[in-house]
Amino acid sequence: MSADPFTNRKPETGAFFQRDRSWHPPAFSPNYKTSILRSPQKALLSLDSTLSEITGPVFGHNILGELDDDLIHNFAKQGESAIGPRIIVYGRVLDERGKGVPGVLLEVWQANAGGRYRHKKEGYVAALDPNFGGCGRTITDGEGNYAFRTVKPGPYPWPNGVNDWRPAHIHFSVFGHGFAQRLITQMYFEGDPLIWRCPIVRTIPDKAAVEMLIAALDMQATIPMDACAYKFDIVLRGRRSSLFENRLEGN
Repeated sequence: MSADPFTNRKPETGAFFQRDRSWHPPAFSPNYKTSILRSPQKALLSLDSTLSEITGPVFGHNILGELDDDLIHNFAKQGESAIGPRIIVYGRVLDERGKGVPGVLLEVWQANAGGRYRHKKEGYVAALDPNFGGCGRTITDGEGNYAFRTVKPGPYPWPNGVNDWRPAHIHFSVFGHGFAQRLITQMYFEGDPLIWRCPIVRTIPDKAAVEMLIAALDMQATIPMDACAYKFDIVLRGRRSSLFENRLEGN
């Protein structure tokens, strides 16, 4: 088996830890209306992971464009840039053992600074920014670190309840070292009062789990006269790579 190009180590191939479903929101949450039709109608089945789910996919930096990690400029006309507060989002992708995960593909998408998506079915009346596409991607380095530049998205109303608003957020799609490490999540911003009012956020049963979705303002990483910085670490499922980690329940 070839070595990991990011660390020069042979990649791990052990099975992943069982998902802790108590940490995740239930699939059926009536106050989040679209979950009613999306949630499973029958009991879930537990299946063993296949080889392809344990060992793939694999991505490399050669798939990235020059401005893929710069949402301020990647859709802008030459000499122009997206409108809104400029920010840097950075952090580290870790597994449940606290180990950095290299070579992870992170794809992000978001509303613009006015809270509007660049989508033909968008119903919010806020203005579109012709220089902002709202999507980008990056890959973690050998220690699991990542960073990208963007503008801080605005909140927006959505037709869930009579007056429901989504807090400012960025969507993350994460591809780890196996399909079992596939994660889609959202990042919120420290100090936003709409977080705790959001029906989607309130489906999460544990307050500590919600707090892990809130990026902290980091003035030490801020670029003066340019961009504030927010730190957001992401935890993926870990592997049972040793006898101790493979112990039977109760032992």
